[in-house]
Amino acid sequence: MLSILIPVYNYDIHPLVKELYLQGVQQEIDFEILIADDASTNPALKAKSQYYNKLEHCKVFVFSNNKGRTYTRNFLAEKAASDKILFLDADILPKKDDFLIKFLQHQSEADLIFGGIDYTTKPPSWDKRLRWKYGRNREARSLKERQENPYISIISGALFVKKDLFIKVNKELQNAYGLDSVFVENLKNTRAKILHIDNPVVHLGLESNIDFIHKSEKGLQSLVELEKENKVGIDYRAVQRAYKKLNSLGMCGAFCRFYKMYHTIIKRNLLSKNPSLFYFDLYKLNYYIRLKRA
Repeated sequence: MLSILIPVYNYDIHPLVKELYLQGVQQEIDFEILIADDASTNPALKAKSQYYNKLEHCKVFVFSNNKGRTYTRNFLAEKAASDKILFLDADILPKKDDFLIKFLQHQSEADLIFGGIDYTTKPPSWDKRLRWKYGRNREARSLKERQENPYISIISGALFVKKDLFIKVNKELQNAYGLDSVFVENLKNTRAKILHIDNPVVHLGLESNIDFIHKSEKGLQSLVELEKENKVGIDYRAVQRAYKKLNSLGMCGAFCRFYKMYHTIIKRNLLSKNPSLFYFDLYKLNYYIRLKRA
């Protein structure tokens, strides 16, 4: 049996559930789809999600208050009937019509299987270009690239994982943004066997440029707190390694003074229709240094 688990908050999951349901039925897979609505505030979407309770193989849980993605995932994992679980974010779609079968074909080969993530080739509206550009250039890695860095390449939007392993490593229950680093660190510490295959999902839910910047800031805030608590290493992410290098050279102050002169230009670019990822890296590094020095 396969348990497909989908946390959702204010997003229309109908296309995703429809595709998964069709694949499961047509390919004669023994499956269940468990959905957890994390206190969505959109009445139309909340009402729509109740429809899935009427479908065979489907069950919807609705929270009365927002618990956060990590808690919601743990809740779904505990409810799963199978020891093989497939976590999917609400804002993705499988790229291939044998998506479910491909994971099941490799189920005995690893503790966790990741199929990759992709983005549409057509650019979104100009106010969402930063997230789209970041995804296409930083997250949509080839199979070879992912195999070379098996842990760092994991993105938790689409994971096939053993239930007991997931519950063991998904221990950070605070409602915060950017906790994937703890999840990956715990995977490494348990020496979980990772398998990368060619079975991507397409990420469709793109935040606006300003929202993505704010989420990135929240992620960096979480990262610094997790460092203090020794829950993640100090060189897991590129921004940490850049800071470590500058700090060893005594150049953090000089970098921040240099950045301050160009802050307005950089911020204007990031909110434009043609944002620069190099500028975004500078923005994040400056923000991270300020957090570290606070």
